[in-house]
Amino acid sequence: MSHSYDLDGYVAPIEVMTREDAAGYRAMFESIEASYAEDPIGTKILKGSADVVLPFVDEIMRLPSVLEPVRTMLGDDLLVLQASFFVKEPETPAFVSWHQDLTYWGYGDASEVTAWVALSPATRESGCMRFLPGSHRHGIVQHGDTFEESNMLSRGQEVVMEIDEARAVDAELGPGEMSLHHGHLFHASHPNRSSDRRIGLAIRYVPPSMRQESGRLTFAHLVSGEDRYGHFQLLESPTEVLAPHDVANAQRATALLEEIGYESAADRGKRIT
Repeated sequence: MSHSYDLDGYVAPIEVMTREDAAGYRAMFESIEASYAEDPIGTKILKGSADVVLPFVDEIMRLPSVLEPVRTMLGDDLLVLQASFFVKEPETPAFVSWHQDLTYWGYGDASEVTAWVALSPATRESGCMRFLPGSHRHGIVQHGDTFEESNMLSRGQEVVMEIDEARAVDAELGPGEMSLHHGHLFHASHPNRSSDRRIGLAIRYVPPSMRQESGRLTFAHLVSGEDRYGHFQLLESPTEVLAPHDVANAQRATALLEEIGYESAADRGKRIT
């Protein structure tokens, strides 16, 4: 697994739970989502900062079946920077352009692995993740901002280079399976043309040695081993859904990451609005 990851920049599929367990987690997510349907702020927080406000997400990101493969890439000491739900509604135009995760995050190291856990079928038809094997070896490349309405990325950012679509791999996953990909790997996804929602949980893992180039302390969860560096503000696990103190932490964490992201984009000469 480690050799394949080093060579291609990703590994998939990896079974991390039964389909029944995935269905149970999906039901929990959709029940909570429905209860906040009239609350756009709550909906944004429970999707974007799921690790901070949802106990069952904290449970998923600590599952041994999820952590063990990540440990082979990053070592025994692990932090989670963020866990977010990426949901594509059925028969909608939402897509993700070719991009790299680490481009705007402001870290001086590339030791980041994203675990993408499928809670519903992630197929070619439903808009599964697409990877460009070996592209992580380019390092960070230039991105441009498109601000395209249907693009699920914050500014519609995409790599400024020609992509050979013939080399792209569709990382199809069944419910309960995950993919792992490097923070520099080029990845994208097509719209969901199926009749079901495509629901995935993206969990961002790093070693505690990772740090912001600015020296600012962003937020993280210690999920394995220990933190001997102190580069992050460590969060407690949520014990209830969207508890007020967790919501406040989520808002602080999001504001700080957005500030760093826009500064990083400006440093690279990107258009900011």
